[in-house]
Amino acid sequence: TINMPSINLKDCVGFDWDDSNRNKNQEKHSVTWRECEQAFFNTPFVVFEDLKHSISEKRFYSLGITNANRKLFIAFTIRKKLIRVISARDMHKKERTIYEKFKENS
Repeated sequence: TINMPSINLKDCVGFDWDDSNRNKNQEKHSVTWRECEQAFFNTPFVVFEDLKHSISEKRFYSLGITNANRKLFIAFTIRKKLIRVISARDMHKKERTIYEKFKENS
């Protein structure tokens, strides 16, 4: 089931990076924090509500593309108008298929 969220990322004023989450995705998945940010500004950028992981705070996951055309899956939350990336990795095959459908229809 796809749950499209009712959030407006335009209300966000930046990103929430600290020492632990800035380098975590690079160490685990070879995704830099700059690549994460790029995906939020390129189109299409598709956001879904992550109901399974929205326990203590509302979480989202997205499918986006970097400036170098790297397709990323990004899990994030919003805290005080800042986007906080929880995890970022390359899209799996199923996610790439979903992303391509959105790309065709945009």
